[in-house]
Amino acid sequence: MPSLRTALLQSSGRPGAVAENLKALDEAAARAAGAGARLLVSPELFLTGYAIGDAVPELAEPADGPGAEAIAAIAVRHGLAVLYGYPERDGDRIFNASQLIGADGTRLANYRKTHLFGCFEQEWFTPGERTVVQADLDGVRIGLLICYDVEFPENVRAHALAGTDLLLVPTAQMHPFQFVAESVVPVRAFENQMYVAYVNRVGPEGEFEFVGLSCLAGPDGTVRTRAGRGEELVVGEVDPVLLAASREANPYLADRRPGLYGSLA
Repeated sequence: MPSLRTALLQSSGRPGAVAENLKALDEAAARAAGAGARLLVSPELFLTGYAIGDAVPELAEPADGPGAEAIAAIAVRHGLAVLYGYPERDGDRIFNASQLIGADGTRLANYRKTHLFGCFEQEWFTPGERTVVQADLDGVRIGLLICYDVEFPENVRAHALAGTDLLLVPTAQMHPFQFVAESVVPVRAFENQMYVAYVNRVGPEGEFEFVGLSCLAGPDGTVRTRAGRGEELVVGEVDPVLLAASREANPYLADRRPGLYGSLA
């Protein structure tokens, strides 16, 4: 099975300016497709910006809203799948969500962040209730989490048990927590025997300072590609052959003893 070449867009776009962010995503998709990528992953809340404060209700839209339609057009135009973050409106509730759209424009999966970080998110968003959301892309089982979610080992282990091969984690990871990008994410990939694409915002935005350091970590715990501290598009390979070999050599899931862990829940 061929590798799934995956592009990580490290950018904050322009907070509050949906049209500008769609333009930036379109340009990134063109570059990613030109590099042979079949999947482009953008950061948390990329469609609208993260530090948008009181504009959250105004900019929130349903999963099949105009933003989804515009990104579907981008995916079709460039022939690759796109994962983007956005504020999702569902009736009176707003979720911090991410959506995966296929290269044919089909909406493949929509995930709502389950663990909300800090006062800003807890004020504006409702926590999601589904830990495992998946889709299949080019023979690879894709799973979705968002930022803070990946810092809870239970979330990632649930994906491992459900067969996730590549976990996409759009994020808004800020100073001084860069150790998550540097250390936690590669360990999550290793202990759960999967690839993890962790895709961050970058630079100052409102009261926050995002640290970049987006990465694609492999099941062997090594970082396959890493961005720096600025706007950047990096590309890495998700190799099913390496994944299968790593799982055979590291039988964490087979060696588990679930009967001992009941008290953890």
